[in-house]
Amino acid sequence: MKSFNRGGLAAAIRLALAAGTLVASGIAFAQDTAPAKTDATSAKNLETVTVTGSRIRSVDVETSQPVFTMDKAAIQATGLTNVNDIISRMPSMGTPDITPQDTLSNGADVGGRYVNIRNLGSQRTLVLVNGRRWSSSLNGLTDVSTIPVSIIERIDILKDGASSIYGSDAIGGVVNIITKEKFNGAEANVYYGQNGKGDGQTQNYDFTWGHTTAKNAIIINGSWQQTKPMWDEKRPETRYPQGADHPDDFWSSTGAYGSIVNPYNKKRYSLDQGSDAGNPANYHRYAGALSDRYNTAQDMTFRAGTKLKNLFVQDKYQLTDNVSLHGMADASVRDSSSQLAGYPFSTGTTGVMIDGANAYTPFPGEALAFYRRTVELPRITDNHSKIYNINLGAQGYFKLFNHDWTWDADYTYSQNKIHISTTGNLDLNRAQAALGPTTTIDGQLACANAADRAAGCVPWNILAGPGGTPQSVWNYVNYHESARQISSTDDYTANVSGGLFDMPGNAGTVNLAVGVEHRGVKGSYRPDQYVADGNTTDLAANATSGAYNTNEAYAELDVPLLRDLPGAQELGLNVASRYSHYSNFGSTTNNKYSFRYRPIEDLLVRGTWAQGFRAPTIENLYGGPGQSFETFQDPCDSKSGAAATNASVNAHCAATGVPPGYTQANGYGSQTPTPFVSGSNPNLKPERSITRTAGFVYSPHYAPGLDVTLDYYNIYVKNIISTVYADQILNLCYIQNDPSYCGRFTRASAADPNTGLVAGSINQLNESLANLGSLKTSGYDIGIHYKLPETSFGRFRIASDSTYLTKYETVSGPGATPQDLVGFFDGEDAIYRLRSNLQVDWDFKQFGASWTIRYYSGLKDQCYTAPNGNVYNCSSPNYTNPWWPTPGMSQKGSVAFNDAQFRYTAPWKGVFTVGVNNIFNKKGPYYYSVPTSGTGSPPYNPNFDIDRFWYVSYNQKF
Repeated sequence: MKSFNRGGLAAAIRLALAAGTLVASGIAFAQDTAPAKTDATSAKNLETVTVTGSRIRSVDVETSQPVFTMDKAAIQATGLTNVNDIISRMPSMGTPDITPQDTLSNGADVGGRYVNIRNLGSQRTLVLVNGRRWSSSLNGLTDVSTIPVSIIERIDILKDGASSIYGSDAIGGVVNIITKEKFNGAEANVYYGQNGKGDGQTQNYDFTWGHTTAKNAIIINGSWQQTKPMWDEKRPETRYPQGADHPDDFWSSTGAYGSIVNPYNKKRYSLDQGSDAGNPANYHRYAGALSDRYNTAQDMTFRAGTKLKNLFVQDKYQLTDNVSLHGMADASVRDSSSQLAGYPFSTGTTGVMIDGANAYTPFPGEALAFYRRTVELPRITDNHSKIYNINLGAQGYFKLFNHDWTWDADYTYSQNKIHISTTGNLDLNRAQAALGPTTTIDGQLACANAADRAAGCVPWNILAGPGGTPQSVWNYVNYHESARQISSTDDYTANVSGGLFDMPGNAGTVNLAVGVEHRGVKGSYRPDQYVADGNTTDLAANATSGAYNTNEAYAELDVPLLRDLPGAQELGLNVASRYSHYSNFGSTTNNKYSFRYRPIEDLLVRGTWAQGFRAPTIENLYGGPGQSFETFQDPCDSKSGAAATNASVNAHCAATGVPPGYTQANGYGSQTPTPFVSGSNPNLKPERSITRTAGFVYSPHYAPGLDVTLDYYNIYVKNIISTVYADQILNLCYIQNDPSYCGRFTRASAADPNTGLVAGSINQLNESLANLGSLKTSGYDIGIHYKLPETSFGRFRIASDSTYLTKYETVSGPGATPQDLVGFFDGEDAIYRLRSNLQVDWDFKQFGASWTIRYYSGLKDQCYTAPNGNVYNCSSPNYTNPWWPTPGMSQKGSVAFNDAQFRYTAPWKGVFTVGVNNIFNKKGPYYYSVPTSGTGSPPYNPNFDIDRFWYVSYNQKF
């Protein structure tokens, strides 16, 4: 590669794309190219260039801000076939809000793939395709798996605020996926990959055809992809709720053989396995023995399986010398399926009881409370998603003020339709009928109620254990649930940009871009009404329906101040502002200021200051209330809560009726046996952010092919839209003394043996959304790329990309303790101090190979507390911090994964590739920061490879 120098925009873009081969896990930096001097390039030569983060077609503006670019070759070098998997390799990426292994997640977004820049949340990352918004769900999440990799020319990632250019959602940054514009001939790709345990097989087939003439360029692509599920039981790391180190801990308290509450002494008893469930003598006192519990992980998918079909069509027609028309249509169909263990069916969570007149009851004449996990009927959720994106537009060129100007006008329509079907939950009415009174008809046991018999009722011996329930009963009580979601966006945009006048002293041209946008968003969610009415064991959710529209206008001005002077080879400023008026909350104006300064030819210094915002989504504003079973710590617990050490909290608890000596049901940090309610808030305001960046690009002329980049970032987000969780609500009420939160919950006035709640327990709580809390994060992005001179044994390229985090401070609400989570494992978010990729790539004639190292620094984790109270995995038992409820810390070491790839180009334009990701089958440590009692969710970091993964692929051009 030549050293970077000044030239036209087309040359700069070619250099930027060439730099894409200098990758670390496929990452390269477009802005690493030195800014080019504006020349006499005509507007027509600009027509194919999309500049991410600016509407002004000038490479100077592009280099003012940290835009990372990954080209086609870099994408292929990862050996991955999903856009999110490729992007997530970047060190600056965090864990998406929903990942394929979030088996316990529910809702329409499950099964999709999402992007999360800087751990700010997937909903705060704006996804564009060719500079235009891609479809998103009611929750504001954009499924990037629906964008076929084979039609991508490059991926630009802008890692600073861009609301002044694009509007809402661009707080964390922007992912702009640029598709191929011209293609002649045909191309076919075949890909197969598999995990080391023989599951998770991935197949990908795609075909692209294109034809380009002087007037027209058309591209058609079809692709099909399948990824089979991975199962928890396949691996020791995921086979148990707390991993292989503690295989017997935190199994679900609801076992497969059933237990009952003795109607006379109100104590819980479990059935002796293999015994007659109808004889009271065959029950023993429930004491939590392993034989009475259940390992739910053995029935669950670790990562959901998916199928994806996609059809993409793009056409561009040159209507006149200065006007062209363009259109794009994309249709995707995605199917995903995940499995949970059978439902932990109990009287306490459903109200269903075994009737005293049921033939199978061990206590005839007494209504009987019970516990029984229906392991024969796993809960399976299938998501069927149809996503459509259509764009029609025109663009043109003209002369004004003796400078080139461009204009474009577009209409974009996107729609996201999702059908969710679930089996394995129980119809409570039918379950009660099957457990109700029985009779004998023609010598056969039958349900006593004739109407129930006519509907298929069969008496249920629910305590008989696995194998004791006939299929006819499962067919009767199994409820087939169906829910639908649809969201759509109509987006109209018009932009014009060009030169106003030339600055003195050959500094360059002052450029202006202005534009308007009207966007209408609407959507709805229609749950299964039978479920919404509380008739099944599934969590009830109500309907969602809403719409809003926004009218926006922006202006961007770029001013080159100095050029070709001693100590100022270049100096320029860029200013942008966007006004947005929303029909639901009003107006907002967001500004951005950028500078670029080149004291010498080899060094570019740059910086930005930007305001950003994220508007509340339809789900945030109008979503129907839902239910969830939460894990929380009650501050009024006299042993482990704040009341144990804080006299004012203890007095406050007593004043609100909490009985003396109260301890939380089921122990410290337990999961509530009754569902809490969560929901939307129509009065939400937008989130706000301030982003600051400063950095440099050094491309020394004495070392052609070497580029060094360093960028500092500082981001502050406030008014964060979030669920106010049980811990926060209780702390705000009792510790922060905020009475507005004390009305969000109620407590049980007396003990309830059916649910396990004791007097004083939280039995109802509302976790609806609020603009609550803030987040501050800062750090450095460092890149070193070197393309060595060609030798007799090939050409080598070395690239290192790293993100060093200095702050990640969250404040959950007023008066809450700030939590600087750098270096901590926080829930499913791993906040690494340092992430780094290093790659060495080699090419020689028709051969090529690469070796990549992905590094993750160590993390602090809570010590492991076993059910018996013993503490393990505790490297620093006396460690304390303000937000952990118990002392002790376990320092988990750093992890590095190694990937290798080899490729061969055949004489007939075929390319064979074979590769292995995680070649040494490295395993990460377990993390115990989140209680997983009874959930079956293994404590394995979702960022880490779970296995060695190998793949082969073949590309053929025609």
